[in-house]
Amino acid sequence: MSDINKPLDPLLDLLVQNGVLDDGQVDTILEESKNPTGKTLRQILIDGEYVMEDDLLGMMAAYQGCDVIDLSELTLDTDTVQSIPTSVARMYNVLAVAADDTSVTLATSDLIDPRVSDELSFVLTKEVRFVMAREADVHGRIAQYYGDDTDSVADMLKSLGSGMDQDDTLKSDPNDVASLEGAANNNAVIKFVNLILYQGVVDRAADIHIEPFEKDFQIRYRVDGALYAMKAPDVSMAPAIISRIKIMAGLNIAERRVPQDGRIAINVAGRPVDLRVSCLPTAHGESVVMRILDQSATSLDLENVGLAEDVYEQITMDIEKPNGIIVVTGPTGSGKTTTLYSVLRRINNIDTKILTAEEPVEYDVDGIVQVPINHDVGNTFPKVLRAFLRQDPDIMLIGEIRDLETAEVAIQAALTGHLVFSTLHTNDAAGAVMRFVDMNVPPYMVASTLEAVLGQRLLRTCCKECKQPYEPDDETLDRISLTRDQIGTRPFYFGKGCKTCNGTGYKGRKAIFEYLRISNPIRELINRRSPTLIIREKARELGMRTMREDGVRAILDGYTTVDEVLRYT
Repeated sequence: MSDINKPLDPLLDLLVQNGVLDDGQVDTILEESKNPTGKTLRQILIDGEYVMEDDLLGMMAAYQGCDVIDLSELTLDTDTVQSIPTSVARMYNVLAVAADDTSVTLATSDLIDPRVSDELSFVLTKEVRFVMAREADVHGRIAQYYGDDTDSVADMLKSLGSGMDQDDTLKSDPNDVASLEGAANNNAVIKFVNLILYQGVVDRAADIHIEPFEKDFQIRYRVDGALYAMKAPDVSMAPAIISRIKIMAGLNIAERRVPQDGRIAINVAGRPVDLRVSCLPTAHGESVVMRILDQSATSLDLENVGLAEDVYEQITMDIEKPNGIIVVTGPTGSGKTTTLYSVLRRINNIDTKILTAEEPVEYDVDGIVQVPINHDVGNTFPKVLRAFLRQDPDIMLIGEIRDLETAEVAIQAALTGHLVFSTLHTNDAAGAVMRFVDMNVPPYMVASTLEAVLGQRLLRTCCKECKQPYEPDDETLDRISLTRDQIGTRPFYFGKGCKTCNGTGYKGRKAIFEYLRISNPIRELINRRSPTLIIREKARELGMRTMREDGVRAILDGYTTVDEVLRYT
């Protein structure tokens, strides 16, 4: 019998509720769905004659309170169909069959989750209604009207931008709050901003930059560490667009003289996405940067972080220690928080109390008590950490050790039997050791509490669609300190550039690491205040692989390029 504790697929649940399937049939269908045939549950149901498709559509329509239509008998208006982007139509399996100024009717062959309905309403800025249609008809019409087009979100942004340029009512007076608010609430502006956010999430951008200058206006996405520009409307539209973002983030649109920070929560493809919004006054208006925090886009399994096998084994041993400090170091955006949360998830269990202090909280994890830092009310790292010590923790995570006061509390926690994780901004693992000393922490305290430092960077990986092998010349090998005997017959790779990677040759990122374990010889060097170079050399002598060496490993494995490794190491 199927597991009663596991939620049943909504489609199967509907058929059970209507008396079409019994528990035995459900088990058979679920078992068949595990076979590598590529069949969906719906195909299994219809091909196995558990239910006729028209009967299934009728039950789905009754459940959702909508009608069933026959798309094969309808003549559709091309402009109506293409009023929604290709990626939206394909992602949600919907086809626009009717629309007016306030609503749109979408044909689908799927059960629609209420959250998906809300997302579509957000993206399309209209009330959304649904009708049911046969699966083959929906897929066929989507293929008919969209073909191979994959750029319609970008095209729609360009079209909306051009349309807004022609609308004088949207060119608000930046000194008139009422004018700004009116323009920000215009439907075209709302739709334009919603699509900017949607495009950023779908493209897996880390940040969205909106920057006004004297004579133009720039919108850029940071994808895989690099910035890419999209066509923006006229600079006169900047106040309306930025005001719209500020309204969504709960910020004061009348205040343009001081920096402001806010937050926007949206849903895309059935998953919650948070955006941290930063507004900065500039000479030509406000610059806005939105950091996209999409938890579902990131794996928090330590096995998937990308650690070499030997480093993985060392880390899994060290994080089981009862006390001490383990630090992850690297520049902003190098994946430090993701690595730390992968570690916390690995050791998070019912008999361990874990507390985190973060600015802000980036991942929500069940079973972990997470505290956001708020300087406006005096909730600083040192203050929160001192409170942590009265909360009977086993493990503590400090978002970042920035100053002596925070470092002292972290060391106090480690000395009193707690395991402490944190981050630092240094160029490498050895540099993190002496950063504590530079903060005026006594060397003997650092030596007695620090257990390990993990340094990391994120490198762009070669695009799988356009990746090409080549034989490196001697000059290339010299740049990464390799000989031809060391590489043997293994090729190097580069991406020649294609539509998938926007012509860059790169798609996605991979982390490289160096792991410095604080052994007794390293502790002796710390106590003697030895410089970073000496500590690094001793660590290499003891077996540490540097980030450059780990990057070379990634080159030989075909993940990335020589230029990318040299750029970041």
